[in-house]
Amino acid sequence: MQRKFITNLALLLLLNLLIKPFWIFGIDRTVQNMLGAEVYGKYYALLNFSFLLNILLDAGITNYNNKNISQHQHLVSKHFSGIVVLRFLLAGGYMLASLIMAFIVGYSTDDLYLLILLLVNQFFISFILYLRSNLSGLHLFKSDSLVSVTDRFLMIIFCSFLIWGNSGQHLEISSFVYAQTASYILTSFFAILLLKGRLKFQKITWQPAFYITILKQSAPFALLILLMTFYSRIDAIMLERLLPDGAFFAGVYAQAFRMLDAVNMFGYLFATLLLPMFAHMIKKHQPVQDLTRLSFTLLAVPSITLAISGLFYGKSIMELLYHEHADLSAPVFSILMFSFFCMATSYVFGTLLTANGSLKQLNIMAAAGMILNIGLNLLLIPSFKAYGAAIAGLTTQVVMTLSQILIAWRIFHLRFNYQLILKLLLFSIILLIAGNAMVKINYSVTGFCVMVIIGAILGFSLRIISISGIKTILGDRNA
Repeated sequence: MQRKFITNLALLLLLNLLIKPFWIFGIDRTVQNMLGAEVYGKYYALLNFSFLLNILLDAGITNYNNKNISQHQHLVSKHFSGIVVLRFLLAGGYMLASLIMAFIVGYSTDDLYLLILLLVNQFFISFILYLRSNLSGLHLFKSDSLVSVTDRFLMIIFCSFLIWGNSGQHLEISSFVYAQTASYILTSFFAILLLKGRLKFQKITWQPAFYITILKQSAPFALLILLMTFYSRIDAIMLERLLPDGAFFAGVYAQAFRMLDAVNMFGYLFATLLLPMFAHMIKKHQPVQDLTRLSFTLLAVPSITLAISGLFYGKSIMELLYHEHADLSAPVFSILMFSFFCMATSYVFGTLLTANGSLKQLNIMAAAGMILNIGLNLLLIPSFKAYGAAIAGLTTQVVMTLSQILIAWRIFHLRFNYQLILKLLLFSIILLIAGNAMVKINYSVTGFCVMVIIGAILGFSLRIISISGIKTILGDRNA
């Protein structure tokens, strides 16, 4: 199982490295620079708003389906048609509830028009994720990897015309969203074609008993997604609503968050592979200790490296990426990069708990996290603005991550690896010393790149990541 994880992870990372960084830094960043912090900030706040009630759209079906199909692959054809109908029914409720909530919050008519487009996009995003859950549940990881980058690849093509065609005269925030919509629709059809040879499409019929059964089984997943969405996505919304110049500061926050979004997608890729693998191993009563340690170390080294490097070179990176407001977004960026280590760790231990069905514990933690995050934002945003939102987010992530590790340790009786903890502490201390020295020599982005290289060398030198171990896994055909 470790060998399958490494080989499929390599393919997934390669495809995403080729496509998604260019989308984030070549397209999305350029759009913000061209439209300005305030216009993009309004879009960014509405985008995060469209995530809040996403649970009504998905109802936890994607995660439930991924876990269920990986353990009972023969059910994929039986469930597919019924779940597709159910998702369309849920989409109507999601859009209605989101628009009612938007009226209550006080969004203008123009805001509501853009929000409707974003809600449509959320439907297609959710539908694509459901289709991918069938691919990964069937362990068709290569097909899943292709689908994971198709939407961004198409967006790059469409948005490149908007940005560089006719000197950007076609670029408006609405046309930017339309380009995303077209990409999601085409990706949905592509995913269905990949699934066509793997399942038998049954006649679509009205099955209320089946819908109720699926919703009951996926309800714990749904609640977890709702609570996690609130404490991870509400920052920008509260910035935009609580401050007189909230759209501007939401734009500043988006500048810093973009880098976190870029690196965080790789953590998410780990989770998409780990969930069906953990679920399969748990069903077979196989030990999960080795795969847990492997995935954690592969994420810990780059996440700690980026966090410490960002502490010293935050302003240099923001000045490179954006035309203005680097002095405001740099401190936010430095805080958010430390959040990445917590989020990366959660992608391992949280996914392990999800695969095990430990949703009661996860939901209690997520509810506490939501309350903590909203409370901290209400306290910190009026005084510290975007920086306060970043502090609230980091604090919440630290509490959530520690809670997940403790629960996983108790349930799975994981061995506490003192040697690994000491190595990570030594790794962090050496990086801090190197960063303090490097920033005095070279304050440009070149110094940041050198820090990343130092982190990679240290990770292998201290044997936190073992090349021989990875070679053994890849060479073991019976792993």
